[in-house]
Amino acid sequence: MHKLRKPWLALGWLWVAALVYVSLTPNPPDAVRFLNADKLEHALAYCLLMLWFSQVYVRRTQRLFTAALMIAMGIAMEFLQGMTGFRSFQYADMVANSIGVLLGWAWARTSLGRIGRALETRFLK
Repeated sequence: MHKLRKPWLALGWLWVAALVYVSLTPNPPDAVRFLNADKLEHALAYCLLMLWFSQVYVRRTQRLFTAALMIAMGIAMEFLQGMTGFRSFQYADMVANSIGVLLGWAWARTSLGRIGRALETRFLK
């Protein structure tokens, strides 16, 4: 995936910035309303983000490094939330973020990990 690499990475970093913003804003959007729905939102956000970056970083070591960085980011966001005074620090959010990253990493090992290459082949011949 070399033709779409730069735009794919730019969109991925934009997603990271949006995730940081939503994590640290005083009034984050409340998309789903049921008990512990935020844990599902955390896991889904980090899962899809890991899957996104896995389209560019296809080697095992690259993906493991990316996963480690995303898990570290999820942990850092919780500590930063605890320091804001208007958000709360939660270990359960760290776990949900990490589970999401691991799910994204696992899904990237399936045909989902080749979506970017398939799009590039199909649309940018």
